[in-house]
Amino acid sequence: MNGYWDGPKPEPQARTIDEMREVLADPGCTFDQPLYFMYRDLAKNESDRAWLRQQHIRYDITVIPAATLCGEHVKTMGHYHTLNLAGVFYPEIYEVISGTGHYLLQTRSADDVVMIRGIAGDKILIPPGYGHVTINPGKVDLVMANLVSAEFSSNYGPFAEKRGAAYYETEGGALVKNPHYPDASPVRYCDPTEVPELGIEKGTGLYDLIGRPRSVAFLNHPEQFMEIFAGVTGGCLPML
Repeated sequence: MNGYWDGPKPEPQARTIDEMREVLADPGCTFDQPLYFMYRDLAKNESDRAWLRQQHIRYDITVIPAATLCGEHVKTMGHYHTLNLAGVFYPEIYEVISGTGHYLLQTRSADDVVMIRGIAGDKILIPPGYGHVTINPGKVDLVMANLVSAEFSSNYGPFAEKRGAAYYETEGGALVKNPHYPDASPVRYCDPTEVPELGIEKGTGLYDLIGRPRSVAFLNHPEQFMEIFAGVTGGCLPML
């Protein structure tokens, strides 16, 4: 992530193809390099780190190199979120720093499946109750940041059990339905998110939200901000 982060850089967690076989369109595919790198719990200085910890928020960066795996674009493993103390699933927010990202969101039953395409500066809000996979459909690295509750944990099991998300994205952009979701809804296209009242806009980086407690409060207390999630998957268009 050289050029995108000027703070202390810990060793990344690297996701290998052996860890991903359960969610690939072709689980027998081979690849001799890490598929993506996760830099967790970042802060540029101790003051920022103290603020993030006070707010129970974590800032991460993920780098997904461009690659195809037996015809499927490289992607993250995919996960759902756990419940907060109020009984609402934690949300998450991403920012594309460089490259292009396709964010495939779905409910547990896949009765709603949404694709959000993001380029540099775009924000992608993951509403409560949606699992998600990030795909790099381009020919350059996808570098993205995220903010999430430090109380949250990832649940990878449902994606592993059904061999990935409801759709696989293959070379050329085709979406191929995963046969383990026979009743999955057609994919809809939604725009990236802006929430100006919280300072979440294309021209404002997620890291710039440090020091603005109201801008990040929804990550721990989504039940108090349900109105901001209503537009994320509403009014979308059918995927052509």
